[in-house]
Amino acid sequence: MYDENNIFAKIIRGEIPCEKVYEDDEVLFFKDINPIAKVHVLGIPKSQCVDFSDFIYKNTPTTISEFFNKTHLVIEKLGIAKDGYKVISNSGTNGGQEVPHFHIHILGGQKVNLSI
Repeated sequence: MYDENNIFAKIIRGEIPCEKVYEDDEVLFFKDINPIAKVHVLGIPKSQCVDFSDFIYKNTPTTISEFFNKTHLVIEKLGIAKDGYKVISNSGTNGGQEVPHFHIHILGGQKVNLSI
């Protein structure tokens, strides 16, 4: 069940400020307040979805595709496409998800030493 009071829902509603990188009616990309890389941006859909699976189940193929197309647009905007980056999504307790709203982490600007 989606928690309408999670921190990302509050950010989407403008109740908590963030440093926006890109926003439109469907998505929001903003800088992480505790970055683990030189570039660390979070990307969230504005739809109410708990994790990756919930995002896939609740949205159309077009919406899903547009989210990832916009992710690529942000990567280009950040200037990290050429040298490389990581896109990570944690899902559920075992996946290390801390906020119950589907989101991705875009990491780059340096060698990112997180390995899986």
